[in-house]
Amino acid sequence: MSIVVTGATGQLGRLAVEALLKRGVPAEQIVATGRRVETLSDLQERGVTVRRADYADPESLRAAFAGAEKLLLVSGSEIGQRVPQHRNAIAAAKDAGVQLIAYTSVARADSSSLGIAAEHTATEQLLAESGIPHVVLRNGWYTENYTGQLATYLQNGIVGSAGEGRVSAATRADYAEAAAAVVAGDRHEGNVYELGGDPFTMPELAATVSAVTGADVTYTDVPVEQFAQILEGAGLPAPVAGMFADIDRSVAAGDLFVEGNDLEKLIGRAPTPLAEAVAAAAAGSQA
Repeated sequence: MSIVVTGATGQLGRLAVEALLKRGVPAEQIVATGRRVETLSDLQERGVTVRRADYADPESLRAAFAGAEKLLLVSGSEIGQRVPQHRNAIAAAKDAGVQLIAYTSVARADSSSLGIAAEHTATEQLLAESGIPHVVLRNGWYTENYTGQLATYLQNGIVGSAGEGRVSAATRADYAEAAAAVVAGDRHEGNVYELGGDPFTMPELAATVSAVTGADVTYTDVPVEQFAQILEGAGLPAPVAGMFADIDRSVAAGDLFVEGNDLEKLIGRAPTPLAEAVAAAAAGSQA
């Protein structure tokens, strides 16, 4: 059995490779791919096969996927380019005779008003049309999207437009572990997994940050347009600021709230608690 992981030079893909190794998948059965293969030298030293793969380069994809039985297709990071890039990867997987594709989509992709959901929905449709057996991993939001801003929260508080909307966030490591469980396991074909951790609101995030750090952090809710202006004032380009403001609008609309416990079932434990993730981020910032 050969399992190919795309995007292994990125955060989620790299964690997925580590999760596969932790599950006992032999290193020689794992192929880690990405554009910057020099960053994967340590995996190669541990016996993992390393191959260059660029979603925009179909020939590199065909070479990278050669001999693969299963493919973990980690969604591309270039918004606006994902659909053609994923189309290239799916075509290359079909040429290579891949028997199962697991794709990292977004929570509630087929009903979400989140702007970036459309590309994921289109990719899910490409998979359905390909005829290749596949599994859809609809990942909720990353906890790191919030803990990565811990320094800003401690200095300025939390500002946004999410209202009382709940976010079923989980850590990248949790999502990577779920992906590894699927591609290393059996009987997942045809399933759509809605993945997320214990939900929280932005006021609850502020309260958790306060409890963990001892600081007094509050959440201030502002209109979406004002939030976009605040982000622009902080230095973000207008389109990026608009995208992040739209994410908060989607949170308020409930698009990032995930029902059920698919993530817990796949990883065999409760997802990492928010307080634990905040504590780890705080410890990391002090190291």
